[in-house]
Amino acid sequence: MKKKMGLTSKIFIGLITGIILGLILHPIKENTFISNYIVGFLFHLVGKVFINSIKMMVVPLVFVSITVGAASVGDIKKLGRIGSKTLGFYLVTTAVAITIAITLATVVKPGVGFDLPNDAQFTAKEAPKLVDVLIDMVPKNPISALANGKMLQIIVFSVLLGTSMTALGDKATKVREGFEAFNEVILKLVMMIMKLAPYGVFALVAKTFTELGYGAMKPLAAYMLCVLGALLIHALVTYQGLLVAFTKLNPIKFFKNFSPAMMVAFSTASSSSTLPVTLETAEERLGVPKSIASFTLPLGATINMDGTAIMQGVATVFLAQAYGIDLTLQNFLTVILTATLASIGTAGVPGVGLIMLSMVLTQVGIPVEGIAIIMGIDRILDMCRTAINITGDAACTVIIAKQEGELNEDIYNAENVDKSIV
Repeated sequence: MKKKMGLTSKIFIGLITGIILGLILHPIKENTFISNYIVGFLFHLVGKVFINSIKMMVVPLVFVSITVGAASVGDIKKLGRIGSKTLGFYLVTTAVAITIAITLATVVKPGVGFDLPNDAQFTAKEAPKLVDVLIDMVPKNPISALANGKMLQIIVFSVLLGTSMTALGDKATKVREGFEAFNEVILKLVMMIMKLAPYGVFALVAKTFTELGYGAMKPLAAYMLCVLGALLIHALVTYQGLLVAFTKLNPIKFFKNFSPAMMVAFSTASSSSTLPVTLETAEERLGVPKSIASFTLPLGATINMDGTAIMQGVATVFLAQAYGIDLTLQNFLTVILTATLASIGTAGVPGVGLIMLSMVLTQVGIPVEGIAIIMGIDRILDMCRTAINITGDAACTVIIAKQEGELNEDIYNAENVDKSIV
C-alpha cells in the first residue's frame, strides 16, 4: 500500500511552495488582480482563518493545560522545583542570547556606513514599569483576564488553581478529572484545526514573499545575516549544548522530532499561536510527559523570548553604528539587563518585539525613530526568531523531564514516529 503523506511533509511542501509562488508573484504584485484577489483576498483569507483558528484555542489551552500540569505534579515541592528550574532556564538563556547578538554585531559591524534617512518615524508605545508588571500579574478578576487574553494573569491563576488541587489531594479528584477531560477535548479540537496547517502556511508565506520579494532584504542584508547568524549560534550551541550537557541525548534527534512545531512557528511568527502544536509535538515526538509539558511550554510561550532578545541586541548595535553613537561596556550591560527583564515585563503585548526594542534603545540613548528602518524586514526575522523561541521552550522542557526521570526516551529515540502530529 502507498504510504500516506504525514502532516509534517504537507506543511513543508506548503512552506516551500508558498515561498516559490511569492517570489514569482512579487514582480507583478502591483497588478490589480494579483493585489486585490490573489494576495488581498485569497492569501489573506486562508492565512487569517488559519491564524484565528489557532488563536481561538490559545486562552483555553493555556488555562486548562497549566492547571492540569500543576495539579498533576502531585507534590507541591516538586511543582516549586520544576517552576524555579524553568524560570531560571528561560532568564539565563535570554541573557546568553542577547550577549551572543551584541558580540556578533560588534564584530560584523552591520551599521557602519549605513545612511539613515532623516524622516524615519516610529511612535514608541509606553512600556510598563517592572513594578506595575509584577502587580498586574495577580488578576483582580480571573474571568476578565481570560476574556481579555491577559496571559501572565492567566498563568498565575492557573498555577494557583492547580496547586490548590494538589494540596487537596483526593478531595479534588473530580475537579481534576473534569479538567483533564476538558484538556483532552481541547487537544482533539486543536488537531482537527491543524489539518488546515499546510494551507495556512502556504497562504501566509506566499503573501509575505509576494509583498517583500528579494528587494526588501538587500539594503539591510548585513543586519539580517547578523540576526540569523546569532539565532543559529544560539540554537545549535546554547540550546543543544545544554541539552547534551544535562541529558546526553542526541541533538539531531531533537531537531528532527521537533521540526513540525518549528515550521508552524516560522509561518505564524507567534509562539502563543504555535503553542497547541508545540505541546502535541513535545508529548508525541519528544517523549515529554503531559504533567511537565503542560506547565513549562505555556510558560515559555509567554515569557521566553530568546529570539526577540537576539533581534534587540543586533538592532541596538546596528542603529548605534548607523547613528554614529559609541556604546560603552555599561551600555551593553544595560541592554542585556533591560532586554532580559523585558522578556517577562512585556509578555503578551501586541508588537512585543518592537516595544521591547524601544525600551532598550531608550535606556542607552539611541533614537527610537531608527526602528522604522528595520520594520520593513521584521516580518521575515520575526518568523525566524519565533522558531528559535519555541525551540528554547522545548529544550528546557526535555531537560527538566530528563532530570525529573520522566522523559520517555523510547519515544525520543524512535526511528519511525507514527503519531497524529506527523
